[in-house]
Amino acid sequence: QVQLVESGGGLVQAGGSLRLSCAASGSIFSINTMGWYRQAPGKQREMVAQITRGGSTNYLDSVKGRFTISRDNAKNMVYLQMNSLKPEDTAVYYCHVAAQRYYNSNYLAHWGQGTQVTVSS
Repeated sequence: QVQLVESGGGLVQAGGSLRLSCAASGSIFSINTMGWYRQAPGKQREMVAQITRGGSTNYLDSVKGRFTISRDNAKNMVYLQMNSLKPEDTAVYYCHVAAQRYYNSNYLAHWGQGTQVTVSS
């Protein structure tokens, strides 16, 4: 069993910053891709940022230059630094990891419970 615990969400004014953290624990042999997704009311969940074990990153176009994803492989943690926040960034943010539980087993997707980010205008 793999558990993901997110923290760092909250209410911030437009132009402000927040830092999200996600800790992965449990039966983990290896983690490949880690990332953050978000879902606003009435909208589909979308990928915000992803980072591979080697450090390659991928971002949603609308957050490029404002958000930065990073990870600590030794601690099985992933972070999302969000700067210059806009009201349209308001959503529930979910941590996502592709984790291998045993040597040579498949990488399976795991999700956190979500953390609310609200940006006021």
